[in-house]
Amino acid sequence: MGSLLIYAIALLAIQLGSRAEHLSSKECENLGFTGLALCSDCNTFAEYVKDQELVSDCLKCCTEDSDDSMSKITYSGAVLEVCMRKLVFYPEIVGFIEEEKEKFPSIKVQYAFNSPPKLIMLDDDGQHKETIRVDNWKREHILQFLREKLKPTSAAI
Repeated sequence: MGSLLIYAIALLAIQLGSRAEHLSSKECENLGFTGLALCSDCNTFAEYVKDQELVSDCLKCCTEDSDDSMSKITYSGAVLEVCMRKLVFYPEIVGFIEEEKEKFPSIKVQYAFNSPPKLIMLDDDGQHKETIRVDNWKREHILQFLREKLKPTSAAI
């Protein structure tokens, strides 16, 4: 019980400290985040990714949740963009493409020269709404993110 309380206090301190410092949109994009992520999404992210520095970066790039944004933002589809020549350096991405992608019919894989692995989230009209770099994500993190962010009718899981 005591260690759980210490963990909760430490996480709260990280969140409060991180929110005070906000990074520029360019810095956030270089880290793999956009300003479109809600801070509550960073908290969910923290449950799956135990890298406090990465969670801290997320909190520095997120948008505060407002009362009318209580429902999580979802998307109709996504494009997984990656450079085919660099795929060898991203075994988690390869594993997702080869073994998991078929579970998500609304995801398309697009190969673009020299592109770091990223998810381009799409709205109902197929328009680009958010870009998330996934270079360092594990396959299970990609799966969890897509389950939460893609509209239920889009995912077969």
